[in-house]
Amino acid sequence: MNGYREKLPQLLKEYFRVLSPEFPTFLLEYIDTPEMHKQAKISVTSGTIYSNMFAEIWYSSLDHSVAVALIIWNFTKDKKQTLAGLFHDIATPVFKHCIDFMNKDYEKQESTEELTTQIIKNSKKIMQLLDRDNIKLEEVCDYHIYPIADNDTPKLSSDRLEYTLSNGLGVREKLWDLQKVREIYEDIEIQKNEEGIQELGFKHKEIAEKFVKTMSDLSCLYVGNKTKYSMQFISDIIKKMYEQNVVTKNDLYTLSEKEMIQKIENCPIESVVNCFKRWKEATEIQESDELPEGKYFVNIKVKQRYIVPLVKNENQFVRIDKISKNAKKDIHRFLTFQPKKYAYLDFNL
Repeated sequence: MNGYREKLPQLLKEYFRVLSPEFPTFLLEYIDTPEMHKQAKISVTSGTIYSNMFAEIWYSSLDHSVAVALIIWNFTKDKKQTLAGLFHDIATPVFKHCIDFMNKDYEKQESTEELTTQIIKNSKKIMQLLDRDNIKLEEVCDYHIYPIADNDTPKLSSDRLEYTLSNGLGVREKLWDLQKVREIYEDIEIQKNEEGIQELGFKHKEIAEKFVKTMSDLSCLYVGNKTKYSMQFISDIIKKMYEQNVVTKNDLYTLSEKEMIQKIENCPIESVVNCFKRWKEATEIQESDELPEGKYFVNIKVKQRYIVPLVKNENQFVRIDKISKNAKKDIHRFLTFQPKKYAYLDFNL
């Protein structure tokens, strides 16, 4: 994995320079560890990228983690917070949040995070680097302790900001270009929220409104039937293979997604092979408010990912929906978004 930055596609190189004109060199040794290398083989899209229903670009869990670290570094210049951001998804398994679905964790999607400390602690190389840099494990194993890195929905954190920017850059859907990303990003600063805690916020209402509009479009995609169906479908595929001893729990954390897909496509369970092929080749989802008899369908409530950012208003920092009708309307559009009750394809797993 030597030369991580050099091997990045040009778009991501430019995107990373927007997030932090200075790439902190201390990150490179931490990136160049087996545990972080594993994240380079996992897509942030929770497996949806493998179906023709989605037009997405490859963006790995490692890319996302590095980008989060760059945002934190840009705003704090704090090595511990930056490393906490880099490590925040180190426990991510193949197909990402699909494994949360398998664990029935639909609404929080945090079921795999408990392994973060264990993975870092068991990494000889990471622990050597932390010891060399005089950093304690507990200072980097939980990015939730740093409000600039992470906070509760619907606040703006580095993690939430990053996946909104990158998803709108084409990871999920092409909704803006680098120039628009730069315009939004350069308007952000560290502010104090209503609880007196540091939080990323906007300097100008007009820029915050642009961010919220695209954020709301993406939020609808996250809870749309096409996404929910695909994540639950992959989850059920993996669960079925696990129950038949075709894959192990360890496989989820050691194999790449490419290797896992090979296991699926060579699975001795015929229905798994056939249904996975049809899902991959599908170009659209079927939706209905009536129960689709005899078909594999999905009807679940999932995590609502949305942001109501702070914005500077005279000498105060307030939530954008308090001073902007447009932003309030966009946020309401997502919160009231109701796809049809059932999503399905014409097969039965």
